[in-house]
Amino acid sequence: MNFLAHLYLSGESEKIMVGNFMADYVKGRKHENYRSEIQKGILLHRSIDFYTDTHPLVSQSGKYFREVYRKYSGVITDLIYDHFLAKNWEQYHQVSLDKFVTQCHEVLVKNYLVLPNRVKLFLPFLIQSRRLETYAEIEGLRTALNIMVRYTSLPDKTDFAIDILLENYDALESEFHSFMKDIIAYIVSEKEIELKHMVEKA
Repeated sequence: MNFLAHLYLSGESEKIMVGNFMADYVKGRKHENYRSEIQKGILLHRSIDFYTDTHPLVSQSGKYFREVYRKYSGVITDLIYDHFLAKNWEQYHQVSLDKFVTQCHEVLVKNYLVLPNRVKLFLPFLIQSRRLETYAEIEGLRTALNIMVRYTSLPDKTDFAIDILLENYDALESEFHSFMKDIIAYIVSEKEIELKHMVEKA
């Protein structure tokens, strides 16, 4: 899962949200340097990543991209799942996407001083561009992938990723919805995270 899904799965605690958001930049036992609720968020993030990386539906989604992206196919799947979450947001959250993103920005800015330096560097650009909202559109997803190409070791194969997504759109979207049902159940029952604003399914 990428930024938007991690924030969505953080529940009602602002500190857990902060820890979940910044967790990729806190390695090993360094989470112990933070207050307890932020530690919980960091550990929640790791649990979400492990659950996601070992889930058969996510593996199935990754197969579409594995021929070209190889070990990075999971990274592409994470971003594409964020696209589907943003696109179908009203099915998962009672608060509109733009309001939710604004609330997340406010929480992160309020806790700016505790963020790792690398997060402090990119957070202003993420806020200014409203990038989490742009995931809902294909061009927003393309921009996010191109940013990762520039600043990470992700291969420069964005056009391929978008083409494969569009060719297999319905199947990938179906896999996403099935996975979300599973991970929400896991978060609520196993991690005891309360998702008060979750939309009740019929």
